[in-house]
Amino acid sequence: MEVVPLVVLLLLLVAGVPAASGERPQLPASECPTSCGDVEIPYPFGIGRNCSIGLNYTVNCLENADGHDRPFIGGAEIIEIMLAQGKGRVYNTISWNCYDDRSQGTWSFDMSGLPYRFSDADNKFTVIGCDTLAYINGTQGGKPYQSGCMTFCQNDSLADGSGSCAGIGCCQTSVPRGLDYIDVRFDSEHDGSSTRNFSPCSYAVLVQENQFSFQSSYITTTKFLDEIYMRSVPVVVTFAIGNETCEEARRNSSRYACVSQHSECVDSPDAPGYLCNCSSGFQGNPYLFNGCQDINECDRLDAYPCKGDCHNTLGGYNCYCPQGTTGNAASTGCIPIPRQSIVTKVVTGVSGSLIFLLLCGLCFYLVHQRKKLEEIKRRYFEEHGGLDLKKKMKEEQNLEFRIFAIKELEKATNNFDDRQILGKGGNGIVYKGILEDKCTVAIKKPRLIDESLKRGFGNETLILSRINHDNIVKLLGCCLETEMPMLVYEFVPNGTLSHLIHENKNRSSISLDIRLRIAYQSAKALEYLHMEASPSIIHGDIKPSNILLDNDYNAKVSDFGASKLIPKDEQQFATLVQFTYGYIDPECLQTYELTYKSDVYSFGVVLLELFTGRKAIYFEGPEEQRNLVTTFALFMDENHVFDIYDNQVKEEANVELIQELSELIKRCLYLKGEERPTMKEVVEELHTLRKFTHHPWAWEQYEQDNVERESLLEEITTHADGKELNIFFS
Repeated sequence: MEVVPLVVLLLLLVAGVPAASGERPQLPASECPTSCGDVEIPYPFGIGRNCSIGLNYTVNCLENADGHDRPFIGGAEIIEIMLAQGKGRVYNTISWNCYDDRSQGTWSFDMSGLPYRFSDADNKFTVIGCDTLAYINGTQGGKPYQSGCMTFCQNDSLADGSGSCAGIGCCQTSVPRGLDYIDVRFDSEHDGSSTRNFSPCSYAVLVQENQFSFQSSYITTTKFLDEIYMRSVPVVVTFAIGNETCEEARRNSSRYACVSQHSECVDSPDAPGYLCNCSSGFQGNPYLFNGCQDINECDRLDAYPCKGDCHNTLGGYNCYCPQGTTGNAASTGCIPIPRQSIVTKVVTGVSGSLIFLLLCGLCFYLVHQRKKLEEIKRRYFEEHGGLDLKKKMKEEQNLEFRIFAIKELEKATNNFDDRQILGKGGNGIVYKGILEDKCTVAIKKPRLIDESLKRGFGNETLILSRINHDNIVKLLGCCLETEMPMLVYEFVPNGTLSHLIHENKNRSSISLDIRLRIAYQSAKALEYLHMEASPSIIHGDIKPSNILLDNDYNAKVSDFGASKLIPKDEQQFATLVQFTYGYIDPECLQTYELTYKSDVYSFGVVLLELFTGRKAIYFEGPEEQRNLVTTFALFMDENHVFDIYDNQVKEEANVELIQELSELIKRCLYLKGEERPTMKEVVEELHTLRKFTHHPWAWEQYEQDNVERESLLEEITTHADGKELNIFFS
């Protein structure tokens, strides 16, 4: 079988590079023709030299055998140029394989190196025949490509084959984007020997999909090749300007092809280069100066609906209802507004006036309330010592302490939402808040405050903010704009000691070492307040719920709501303001005065709770055992103190440690404050107990020291001047 190959080489191959890669695009002369036959040739394409943007876009207008002018670009006849879509339609020759003297004709179409590509969206590779396998080979940006499809049919299956191209007598397959060369071939093993008695030829071609409709007669006759399509079918190609992106082309205005004032640049999706389009509301040729003209939408109501008065604007239009009508003129239309009677107009006018007056009154009321609220906030700020506080803060530098506005705290807590509550107590509620700088804080909102303390509240919080100790919660600031001033503390994430020992289901997992560390760190914090802070501070409300824990169970003493500042040169006591039953120093209940030893007593109760796991006040058991201090004293008197401790403590601690711990707690709980140890002594003894847990051998040295101490006591008990002298080592 003879093969007749034909390569359609566009003359563009020899036309050089596009104009966009050289100097300013060539604009067409006024005498340049704009059509060839019945086909319009819009710029950047042009007929003849100096009529196109470059040689790649030059069209030849030739007379065909019938005497009609037809446009060609290279060897391909142009059907249509669709400028707005960046596409054109040209004729593509059908490849055939006939089983008679026609032999075979296969065709290739080469646009490689040019600004043209076969459209993947509009074209399909189509094969017609029975027992036919055809391939489409090509290149896609220099990379090889191959695809194809196969058809099969029998003579009695062709009766109802019209319109459907699904594999029986006809098949189609898509092609990829960016294809610039195609070559059609038939598979020689499928030579039609079994079907040639009813199907004389097979066909293969890349064709515009919506311009092809399959008929069964294409199988049984040569009608498809000779009569319907006259050996050629439409195919869609895309084009682009130059080989630059829009951004690159704009940087060199001399080469930029989108010269119309109301034009836009779009990067080509298929190949290097770009396209020009008219902006929305404009139409025409974007490649020409003033080529994009305003669309008069009011003259094209089929495309731009308006059921009222239409007014054209540059790049758009306005559509509105005429006077006396209402509605949506662009969609549903306009309807007349019912005429109002005199009574209706009067009622409408009066109602409108009343509404206006009400709105004015509401605005006046809201403004008045806002001013009143600001005045209240200012008064509270002054009552709580805010002016003095601001003055002192200006005198000091590098302060971390802040005065917060109530709006900041409301935003941080979502208006003090109940879901933000960290804890509640008799003295107030503590909320979790997140400030604008994403810092997480704890905000205490007190329930009450002593009226006599309000004036100095700001200054006292400033003093408390200077406390800088690892085991004391840092006071970050305060808010003085509310009746009860609020305090802002650093956020400690792991809850309170009270929660750990009373509400934690895994309390047994709290080791002796952790308990001793919590006790030691809490004692260190109180020692700092009593001895190192200036002025020194009596906490006044030591209890497990005021000792916070971080994720590593490090203790931080918090809540200075009952704290008293004691200048160094004044008496070391203060008036009792608030207290918690079960923790209050019994001596305070008689004198109403807090001392450093009051904190020692409260801390003794905390030690009891920490190591026994019991609450200071509880409502189970005999009445005489409902107070933990009383219960402890009872166990001590009966010499059964070991039984009161938590099981985990009894498992880890030896008898000596529990005895020493019990003696320390007992001394802290003496009724007379003068008999209690100082917090410095408590810290030293807890340090010793911690050392014993880490170094058990230290107990032997400790017992030996006790023996030597008792021996020394006996030796130094003497009679001097007839009087007995007793020296007691505690």
